[in-house]
Amino acid sequence: MRSISLLAFCCFSPWLFAADVPGSQDLPLVPRLADAQIVDYRTATEVERIYPMGSIRKISGQLRFDGQVSARGQTTSITYELPPEHASTEAFTAAREALQEKGAELLFWCQARDCGESSLWANEVFGNAKLYGSDEQQAYLLLRLAAPQDSTLVALYSITRGNRKAYLHVEQFEASTPLGDLLPTSATLLRQLKSTGELDLPKLVAEPDATWLRLISRGLNLDTTLRISVSGQQAEAWRQALINQGVRAARMETGKVEDAGLRIELLR
Repeated sequence: MRSISLLAFCCFSPWLFAADVPGSQDLPLVPRLADAQIVDYRTATEVERIYPMGSIRKISGQLRFDGQVSARGQTTSITYELPPEHASTEAFTAAREALQEKGAELLFWCQARDCGESSLWANEVFGNAKLYGSDEQQAYLLLRLAAPQDSTLVALYSITRGNRKAYLHVEQFEASTPLGDLLPTSATLLRQLKSTGELDLPKLVAEPDATWLRLISRGLNLDTTLRISVSGQQAEAWRQALINQGVRAARMETGKVEDAGLRIELLR
């Protein structure tokens, strides 16, 4: 499925870009969907940027969310208007897969009403009214690029408006200083597992880490109907540790032990 969705990016010809706003260009790591047009392009240096890692809402005039990544740095943002034959979810998925194939790590992922109000994402987070649409037709993803580019974040936001126009917003943020440790949310781990069928965590090569154990167990217990296999050199240790964290033993089996790091796969 991954290769099929990426094929949509390969249909390039010079006339595809004729309607782009002057001075705009694609990001190297996020190839564009065929026939998509850049309708908004902005760059800024040394700005303070906050990326939500939770559903957003407004309380007493203040924007609220459960978690965030904040830093100073340089941003490049691109808004694509998609051709009528392509849905916003298609562009969002293909962009996510392109970034993950290059080793980007997912930090936060929400869809539809789990993200909060689209008007807040459009106006408060991205400052682009074109991105205001149906709460049910939105998706947001925050990723961190792989080393040595791990001081760079990429945010994806897709939306379909009431007039059925679909948009994909891509924002790349290059932090001025190292970002330090950034961990995904438990709900994001679960969404990734259910959407892609696997969680590949190559850095977890040692005995179960308490922080990651808490994140993974909470994610798995958000949907107790899922069955998984746990692979890696410490697979059995992780399986036992997950059991101790309240994940039912009947939901898990041990997979290949020779895999590097920790790998969790969804059993269909």
